Amino acid sequence: MPRSTQQLPAAKLPPTARKKSSRPAAAPKKKSKKKSRGKKKPAISLRRNVLLLSVEIGGLAIVGIAASIALLGYSANRFAGTRIFSSLLPFAGGIFGFIVLTALLLLGWKRLRTRLQGWSPHLPATIAFGLALAAALLTIQDRFTQTFGHYRTLVGGRAEAGRVTLAHQVFAAYRRLEPPALEKLIDRAQPYHPAIEEAARTYAIDVDLLQGLAATESSYLPRQSHDGGQGLFQITQIPAAARDRVDRLFAPELRVPDNPRYNAHLGAATLRHYLTEMKDDLFLGLLAYNIGPANGGLRFIMKQYGATDFVTIQPYLQRLPRDYPIRVLSYSLAFRIHQREGRLLAYEEGGNALRIQGIGIPGIGQGVSP
Repeated sequence: MPRSTQQLPAAKLPPTARKKSSRPAAAPKKKSKKKSRGKKKPAISLRRNVLLLSVEIGGLAIVGIAASIALLGYSANRFAGTRIFSSLLPFAGGIFGFIVLTALLLLGWKRLRTRLQGWSPHLPATIAFGLALAAALLTIQDRFTQTFGHYRTLVGGRAEAGRVTLAHQVFAAYRRLEPPALEKLIDRAQPYHPAIEEAARTYAIDVDLLQGLAATESSYLPRQSHDGGQGLFQITQIPAAARDRVDRLFAPELRVPDNPRYNAHLGAATLRHYLTEMKDDLFLGLLAYNIGPANGGLRFIMKQYGATDFVTIQPYLQRLPRDYPIRVLSYSLAFRIHQREGRLLAYEEGGNALRIQGIGIPGIGQGVSP
């Protein structure tokens, strides 16, 4: 038989050939689902860490801001004056010491938070949030309100000092009001409150301020006066723009001064007109409301004498009611106190002075330092 047709024995096959022929082809490996699921965990962990860090930083920032305001306000009152050794240097030294102390506390917190994170990753943020909550609760206390008033005076400079002076004139005027007569006036005002509240909301004016204006003008006894004043707000000469704005909201048959709602809108629109004219200076706006267009209006009077604010215009108002804004705001303060406390507070009794100053004068704000 020819050699080309002979088969080699199986034992003589090459080893590699036997291995390849005996092993089946390996199936392609499938990707494990566990690995794809595990990739989401780092993203969740990152968001959690960012949230915890944000809470921690925010809490510490709130504590630092509250402490800074308290220190500056206290120092401004404690070391008030112009002497170098008794006022200026102690104030600057206190601020420098506070900066050093803050830096040391932050370094201490950095070391402490490492230990806290070893116990629980949520612990630093939780403690910082608790400290911020405690600081927020302290800010609503009367003592902090008083300190914040000193801080406003320090930062506000001349403008804030003038505001504080005028605010205490309002407090003094409120102190002189007779409580029995004031209670009767507030009772008479109740039927007109819905109309005044609507007008205040329409023209973006504090409702207590508008109620104080009506109390000053008519004592809530609507009437026609000999000088031409009509209704709750004793409207006389109304700026054309203010009247047009009001008339667009009322039908012709309702445009009568005896209509309390229409009269309240006229009063609020007129006050808003003068506040805009006086660049939202409340005292000047009220004074302009009272003067009206007489003598060319308040703006002309101020320009004539070179006055720039309520304080500088007062000496030139010998024949005009320069105390008019003070009276309006003292009544406004009475309405606000009655609305918040359910009764009037005697200014000189107990701690009522600081409490009333914390309530704040409508249109001026809170935190007036004594």
